[in-house]
Amino acid sequence: MEQARAQLLERIVAEVGANGLADRSLRDVAEAIGSSHRMLNYHFGSRAGLVAAIVETVEATQRDLLAELSAEIDDPIELARALWHRTSAPELRPFVRLFFECVALTGGEGLTDPWLALSAEVSDRLDAPTDEAELRLGVAVTRGLLIDVLAHKDAERATRAFERYLEMWRTSQERRPGARAR
Repeated sequence: MEQARAQLLERIVAEVGANGLADRSLRDVAEAIGSSHRMLNYHFGSRAGLVAAIVETVEATQRDLLAELSAEIDDPIELARALWHRTSAPELRPFVRLFFECVALTGGEGLTDPWLALSAEVSDRLDAPTDEAELRLGVAVTRGLLIDVLAHKDAERATRAFERYLEMWRTSQERRPGARAR
């Protein structure tokens, strides 16, 4: 049953990533993926349950990307840069758009804490101490700039702003007492 739900959710995420969710009913989504609204109700309980599952899936995929990249890259700036380039890439924009659409539909409760926990773990592993406020700021800056990418359909300006944020963060790290040069 769990495998059937996961496969169904994978098809739904691909469909709504390509065509949006907006005010589409469970019937509309089910028809688009060749299923029935009863099957969606069975696996997700309601439209709100489906939206929550979509957000959880998209977010988990992005956090997995951070974990994967952090195993390969040991410089926090280069890691942030690599994650930015992957998440702002044209092929991921439908899923970034879907994330924000789902946040608007659900209020986004609970979406930042998993990022803060993973970021703290990665920061510790990279010996790049940060506090919760810095981590929260990094998540907020990244999300805000991803909105800019979606609004302008071009990542160049947002990427320059992200690079400026990284410069500011590096400067703040260098000013910390006992900081090591990177």
